[in-house]
Amino acid sequence: MNARANKWYNSCTLAKTRIAIFILTLIVLTLFGGVAIFYAQGYRLGVDEKNQVTLSPKGLLVINSEPNGAQVFINGELETATNATLSLSPKTYEVEIKKEGYLPWKKQMVIKEEEVTQIDAFLVASAPSLTALTFSGAFNPILSDDNTKIAYGVPVSEDNGEKAGLWVLETVNLPLGFNRDPRQITDLNLTDATWKWSPDGRQILLKMSELTAYLLDISQFTPQNQLINVVDQIETIEEEWQLEQEKRLSSKLNGLEDEIQKIFESAAEDIRFSPDESKILYTASANITIPEDIVDPIPGASTQSEERNLTSGKTYVYDIKEDKNFIVGEAGEILSWLPNSLNLLLPKEDGITIMDYDGTNRQKVYSGGFIYPHAYPSTSLNRILILTNFGGGDTSTNLYWLSLK
Repeated sequence: MNARANKWYNSCTLAKTRIAIFILTLIVLTLFGGVAIFYAQGYRLGVDEKNQVTLSPKGLLVINSEPNGAQVFINGELETATNATLSLSPKTYEVEIKKEGYLPWKKQMVIKEEEVTQIDAFLVASAPSLTALTFSGAFNPILSDDNTKIAYGVPVSEDNGEKAGLWVLETVNLPLGFNRDPRQITDLNLTDATWKWSPDGRQILLKMSELTAYLLDISQFTPQNQLINVVDQIETIEEEWQLEQEKRLSSKLNGLEDEIQKIFESAAEDIRFSPDESKILYTASANITIPEDIVDPIPGASTQSEERNLTSGKTYVYDIKEDKNFIVGEAGEILSWLPNSLNLLLPKEDGITIMDYDGTNRQKVYSGGFIYPHAYPSTSLNRILILTNFGGGDTSTNLYWLSLK
């Protein structure tokens, strides 16, 4: 009996120990889980004016930059380096990001309790470099719809020889060892010609005069004595291209909420989705108001001032995910997306400006001479294309890479 009693007693003790460990584990997990939840929501321990420990709600500011490793100043005080996360009391802060050799990034940020606000700062070199792409002259550069190619003419001159004609340059960053040189498409004298890209970027419609036009395949060189006049087909070609562009745009607009889709279809023109299709750059064609709360508000949405009352002729960016609308340009200004979908390129007579998609943090990245408005984005975030002769009067213009890094 004693042996059986001892065995029963040991079994009971072991069971109680296991139950105690289980309960203790639950308590610890609950405690740490609760702390983790509060921490993720921005709550932080602190000491008030009476030296008493407090648990107060904070907001989180996630700060990223390209390139990273920049200094982060909050209200003029150095706090950390990118990429980092700061816990801040809910209010408005002046945030400045600096890195040696780059223009400073500045913006007012509103921090809200229990929300995460993110900064993605694109830093531009304070002294961008120029690299020549063409040497025989270039004129009338036209960028393809997807920004991957640019077509330009090379003028006829004594020095050009067989180089005169229409050329295509790919703006894609290719792996080392692949040819990135421009390709000649045809050898015509293009002094009075115009040209345009097909929606798919595979063809160019070249108009020489009212009586002569050619449809060029950009994948090959076609000498002028082999060109076929398609002037009788121009109307059909242009109608087909227009229908294709409208079809592509309609497909993208169909993914929007009904109310905003109707506004873009009736009161917007020159509609261009960002490369990641999360935002829309457009010009208002009528005075109209975008209704509030088209989509449910999301935590950490942009706190920058927006404009929902559209004025005809002005340019805006609509953030699809956040249902925010920002004014970014005045009538007559020409804006285009950079490949990161966060910044816009704005050429002006006195230089080239880059800004955030909400219209803030405008920075002049180039103030040298160039042929306005010929400044174009490429598929590389770190460089843009410009046409310039550096103010050389009758000197031939050429294409240059303007490096932003």
